[in-house]
Amino acid sequence: MTHPTWPLYDLRVRTPRLELRYIDDALAVELALLAAQGIHEPDFMPFSIPWTQEPSPALERNTMQFYWRCRAETTATHWSINLATLVDGVVVGTTGMMAEQFPTLRVFETGSWLGRAHQGKGIGKEMRLATLHLGFLGLDAEVATTGAWHDNGPSLGVTNSLGYTPVGHRRMVRLGESSTLRGYEMLRDDFVARLRRDDVALHGIEGTRDVLGLDTPST
Repeated sequence: MTHPTWPLYDLRVRTPRLELRYIDDALAVELALLAAQGIHEPDFMPFSIPWTQEPSPALERNTMQFYWRCRAETTATHWSINLATLVDGVVVGTTGMMAEQFPTLRVFETGSWLGRAHQGKGIGKEMRLATLHLGFLGLDAEVATTGAWHDNGPSLGVTNSLGYTPVGHRRMVRLGESSTLRGYEMLRDDFVARLRRDDVALHGIEGTRDVLGLDTPST
């Protein structure tokens, strides 16, 4: 069913293993509670902004505010599309796509996390692949970028397994200390040639493209 006022609520990406759904308030609550159960070891920080250090219930409330803010600030030239990842109907994590001046640049960045109980099962790779399908085939992106700290083995493992090209690194502050963030990119032609699958279904694309100021999907 088409949402009457906010078409992004209809956005879905389905693979045989999981489903990505645009985050509404109900999904945001589930993700907030999941995050409070833990995403990473206490002595490791995978995020550039250490939001998981907040104690409960501030962490859950901040998580809700983040999703509200992303929704409210969505425009054709600045957006962050956040999708809950569900396996067998259970929320296990989230993946996000961020872009600036997308109608002109056609570049998007990805980021994601999984609840600790759902890590190490191959879900991260499948949801990254689903996100790339949405960006390249649903929104006609030309470049996808991503990044991870040099010691974030799981994230780097997913990126390398999908064949991203390294594009350098930069020194950044993490928890008050200097650390190295590695950058990667993937081009549309490379994705289509190596990773495009026939078992990934996109739903709600026309309304999503309209919100983001894009033309009718190319054929």
